[in-house]
Amino acid sequence: MADPMRRAVFVLFAVALLTPAATATAQEADGASVVVAEVDGSMDRTVAEYLGDVIAEAETNGSTLVLQLDSAGTLDEDAVGLAERIHEASVPVIVWIGPAPAKARGAALLFMYAASLGAMAPGAGAGPLTPLDLADRADPTRAELADLIDMWTTERGRSVTEPFPAEPLPAQQALDLGIADVAAVSVVELLEEIDERTVSTATGDVTLQTRIAREESEDPVDVRFVDLGPWDRTLHAAASPTWIYVLMVLGLAGLAFELTQSGLGFAGIASVLMLALAVYGLTVVPFSWLGLALLLGGVALMTFEVRARSLGAPTFVGLGGFVGGSILLFSGVSDEIDLSPWLIGSATVAALLYWAFGLTVATQSRDRMTATQTALVGLVGETKGELRPEGPVHVKGTLWRARSVDGPIPAGTRVRVRGVDGLMLRVQPEVEADPEHDEP
Repeated sequence: MADPMRRAVFVLFAVALLTPAATATAQEADGASVVVAEVDGSMDRTVAEYLGDVIAEAETNGSTLVLQLDSAGTLDEDAVGLAERIHEASVPVIVWIGPAPAKARGAALLFMYAASLGAMAPGAGAGPLTPLDLADRADPTRAELADLIDMWTTERGRSVTEPFPAEPLPAQQALDLGIADVAAVSVVELLEEIDERTVSTATGDVTLQTRIAREESEDPVDVRFVDLGPWDRTLHAAASPTWIYVLMVLGLAGLAFELTQSGLGFAGIASVLMLALAVYGLTVVPFSWLGLALLLGGVALMTFEVRARSLGAPTFVGLGGFVGGSILLFSGVSDEIDLSPWLIGSATVAALLYWAFGLTVATQSRDRMTATQTALVGLVGETKGELRPEGPVHVKGTLWRARSVDGPIPAGTRVRVRGVDGLMLRVQPEVEADPEHDEP
């Protein structure tokens, strides 16, 4: 009985000793890996979640992470918190500003200081550091940021002599000031430049293996590029003041068209989708409720005037509300992403032409068409093609689209108009001739 027990203990002990060796051998067989994640534009909620996911994935796979940055900062997100997540990563995080003419301002520059290593492409720009957030989120004081940056860079064995550049710095100047460690035109050149460098992470020093193998004798490096998916890219695009404004104006214009016409068509469906994206954007980007109220109120007033078949003072009051709302809507965000005066001016002219003239003319034309069709009720015409159940009908000198109310009607049949549905006549075969209503 003792021998089997001793044998079992020996087997368990051997397994415990060999498991780490087997794991290490498997990891060595897998080879080094690099994940290149692109971050473009303001870093809103979608991008912040994407950053957290790629860092976590890199940590799980033991990959070196390269963040390819071209950003003016965060958008109502915790810039310091995101930078700390980069700094505390258990794998090397390389922040590369590129390709030219990429820029890293605000929180994007803070990421450079938090990273294991900073890099730039010639022709790119770094700085200024403040404001960190484009939504005028309360930033730490300059002294607090200086202490934080000094702590991060010291832990990483880096030295930054000027962490607060007043204007965007070119690559060479950023290298001289310690803001960047490497200059590289492309990701491929960057991976070659940093290969075999030893960098610091939250869990200790790591020697990078990033060079893409060119010969069979070289160890292979798995390089994978990741980016926002199609849906996240759509949400990211919608979380921009410019696109929110464009989607909102176009959506409201489409709804105004539907409200002044009969039925619900493609314009109405497209408008609902555009307004849904605009509403999502408003949940991400801080906005002025007064500005939104003025904008919506102005559009509602102009639409009411169109339905009233009028073009008077309310139209121009509504246009004034449209302009005021456009100016105030995103007045609290950074100038980097605020609405352009040219965009507001162009939208105002387009709104005047659309609501004051375009919709008015369309409504008047529809009224005339409806009146003409209503006058056709009771008249007799002739089918110019078979109605199954729809087809062409000639009534009072004009060819109309008609629908049979009594089954198929052969071509050449005399029919009487019994009603009108939008632009469609409802007809039935004429049984008895009625000279008073016949066509001349």
